[in-house]
Amino acid sequence: MMLACTTRGSTPAPSKHFSPLDSAAEQYVKLVLALDQHGQGDVDAYYGPEEWAREARAARLPLAEIGQRAAAVAKAVEAVPVPGDELVAMRRRFLLTQLFALSTRVRMLSGEQLTFDDETQALYDARAPHHPESEFEDVLAQLDRLVPGPGPLGERVERFRQRFVIPADKRDAVYRTAIDEARRRTLQHVALPAHERFTLEYVTDKPWGAYNWFKGNATSVIQINTELPEVIRRAVLIAAHEGYPGHHVYNSLLERHLVRERGWVEFTVYPLFSPMSLIAEGSADHGVELVFPDAEAYVRDTLFPLAGFDPKQADTYMRLEALLEKLSYANNEAARAYLDGRVGREAARDWLTRYAMLSPERAELVMKSIKASRSYAINYNVGRDLVKQYVERRAGPGATLERRWEVFLDLLASPRLPSDLR
Repeated sequence: MMLACTTRGSTPAPSKHFSPLDSAAEQYVKLVLALDQHGQGDVDAYYGPEEWAREARAARLPLAEIGQRAAAVAKAVEAVPVPGDELVAMRRRFLLTQLFALSTRVRMLSGEQLTFDDETQALYDARAPHHPESEFEDVLAQLDRLVPGPGPLGERVERFRQRFVIPADKRDAVYRTAIDEARRRTLQHVALPAHERFTLEYVTDKPWGAYNWFKGNATSVIQINTELPEVIRRAVLIAAHEGYPGHHVYNSLLERHLVRERGWVEFTVYPLFSPMSLIAEGSADHGVELVFPDAEAYVRDTLFPLAGFDPKQADTYMRLEALLEKLSYANNEAARAYLDGRVGREAARDWLTRYAMLSPERAELVMKSIKASRSYAINYNVGRDLVKQYVERRAGPGATLERRWEVFLDLLASPRLPSDLR
């Protein structure tokens, strides 16, 4: 996951060719930085000119003025004729959609209430499908057969998973092994800058399980929250999602191709509550499938022995994790019902313990996330589905893994929006 943090880096190279969009792009960046001064964690990463950040901190523009300026910049972008160059046309559309999300965020911080579906469309350029309780009941029935025995299903599932929590003394070896393997496999498909690198840190007292803080210059800090126990499959998910080919690769490719090669300054800032998040989170989740198509075998043959687990138990464990992943959409439904005022906080939390199979502690953590980030959860599962469908459609029926990687990496290095994926 990625949450609000302003980072610094080197100033991007100037555009080789002047574009009428350049001025609007600069104003857009400054408005995003201005919005971040209102203390809601709106900027996830920034590595543009330091003086722009200083100006934003000094000016502390009121929300109303930010909204007015955003509307004026959007009009300026609309006045630019649609370019014949496909990538530049995408840039124009990207700026308009990001500006609309920024204006929506201003309205929300000013007190306007939106429904869950209207909010996701305005902020993330997508709507989450509705999933009935019957769909989750079907998954729960499969889990009941997979983990039989006395006691409530949730307790049985939790007891079973506790057997595969990564021991504290094995944690670093497991995570570093998984990240190194994800990196090795990713580099078989994409040439990253020779200086690209990441730092791995372990933290506590965070509202998330893992995080990538992109610092610019193809550098990231990957943090893992050790406060809540993590099961062994999470090592593969974190390695791919936060690192390779997830957030670290996504940001590095945008920086190289759009910021440094083209001088498009709008990509030096990442506003969290914007369509960029659906592409970032969705591609990071789909990247797990691309880089670890053999995830079950890799976890069994490499990570299980490393963690001291019996590989003979890997098959049942991995089947359970695959079923639990299908319950991720329950988070969307809980957030929709809670944010639309149809259920209270306790009811939403209890719904998550039943239909998302979350422990009370994790359900509480999810409710805190919903309160802070509202509808952000759709960026993971809905984002993953949209990216997967886009890659498979563009790659063509029966495409090789290499061809799917090609389409995927082209998406990461482009200004495409969620609506472009449909």
